[in-house]
This record gives sequence, structure tokens and C-alpha cells, in this order.
Amino acid sequence: METSYIVTFIGDDRPGLVEQLSIVIESNRGNWLESRLSQLGGKFTGLILVSLPGDNGATLEADLKALSSSGLSVRVTPTSSPAAAVAGRDITLTVIGPDRLGIVREISRALTERQINVVEMDSSVHSAPMSAEMIFSARIDAQIPQDTDIDDLSDTLDEIANHMTLEIDLE
Repeated sequence: METSYIVTFIGDDRPGLVEQLSIVIESNRGNWLESRLSQLGGKFTGLILVSLPGDNGATLEADLKALSSSGLSVRVTPTSSPAAAVAGRDITLTVIGPDRLGIVREISRALTERQINVVEMDSSVHSAPMSAEMIFSARIDAQIPQDTDIDDLSDTLDEIANHMTLEIDLE
């Protein structure tokens, strides 16, 4: 019987970190299924979905925690049964504009009020080429319930965009 786990980690960014993780996962007979890895603020962080034979999560976690001497913090969490599929459709929001406090809060509030589930979100702040102004950009993939009023959502996102001087595109 295979059991799935999510490995979360954070450590100082350096060459060989992914290899260290993969060696420990493989030595526990783990299969690396999916991952989201990224450099953030000088750290390297990630989520890895692994499957293991039997119930070897505790052994995997102990072996991974042994890497703490190299500055790595790790947690292993068993996955639960997949959530029941919700009738709906996929949407994508792209957001760009001057960076300021509250952008993520305002957009996520509008989504939550409509029971829209964020599936994936990537965001960054970078300097504009000509003005050096700090620009926030994001891509949000979400699942929207079938009965959601798209026009209402679009109107709310337009209000947020106008209030915060953003461009928000809904696809």
C-alpha cells in the first residue's frame, strides 16, 4: 500500500539542496511525484508530494530532519483523501500595478465572499524599468462555483482595481 506525504522545507539557498532532499526521499523508497520549489528572500523553500510504501512517513521525516545541521527545516505531513470535486469552472486572474499594502487581502476577500477557491498563486514585486517604481504582479488560478455571478465578480474586481490603481484581468 502506498501512502502520500507532503514534505515542506526551507533553508539557506545553495547548490545541492534539492539533491540532498532527493537522496533522502529515494533512500526511503519514496517517489517524488510533484513539487513547487522557489527562492524567496535568500532562502530556498518548497513543497514536495511524495509516495512511500506502507506508512514510512515518520522514518522519512526523521531522516530529513537530520539535514537540519545544514540549516534545513523540514516537516512531513500525510495527505488526506482528495476533496470531492466541486461543480464549477477554472478562472485565472492577472494583477499588475503599483505595490501597496492590502492588494492580496482585497482580492482574496472578493474571492472568499463568492466561495472561490484559490488553486495556485504566484506573485512578485519588482522595479519598473523606466521609473524604478515598485510593481506588484500576480497570477491567481482558481476554481469558481458554477452558480457564481461572473458579472458581479468582475464589477467587484474593477472596483478594487480602480481603488488601488491596479489592472486586474479575469479570464
